[in-house]
Amino acid sequence: MILKTNRLILRELAHDDHQTLKAFLSDADTMSHYPAPYTSDEVNSFIYKNIELYQTINCGLWGCVLQETNQLIGDCGITIQDIDGVNEYEIGYHFHKDHWGNGYAIEAAQAVKEYGFEKLGLTKLCSYMAEDHHASRRVAERNGMQIEKTFLNPRNRNFPTVVYSIKKEETNA
Repeated sequence: MILKTNRLILRELAHDDHQTLKAFLSDADTMSHYPAPYTSDEVNSFIYKNIELYQTINCGLWGCVLQETNQLIGDCGITIQDIDGVNEYEIGYHFHKDHWGNGYAIEAAQAVKEYGFEKLGLTKLCSYMAEDHHASRRVAERNGMQIEKTFLNPRNRNFPTVVYSIKKEETNA
């Protein structure tokens, strides 16, 4: 276990999570703001990449498990992303659509933000998403982030992408 919130446990992803992750990362609705839903091979790569991140930068996207049922319902964590040509520490999240609208994404993202500032000693965190991904934007805003910029993202269909960010000194941490 990496983190525990009121309702979630955030833990490292494992190869055994493939089928559960595939259920939402390969879903057209969940991935509608990405270039395409993930294939089974891309889900495997996603798991491998995060396991590598755990070992190299002490973070990555962690599985979000409901404490009540022990069910993996999504992921949330910190990765390093190329955002408009700059490597940034980014809070990312994906949740199975059956669990949308329950506040799990913001609950996880707030815990991850605190972890990044307090445990990892980061001074700035970002989140970025397609401009029309309003639910993801609300999570970033509720996580205390402000719009830093908008750019055309060549890795996502050249779609307008919004970058939110927050600095440690802007928090109560």
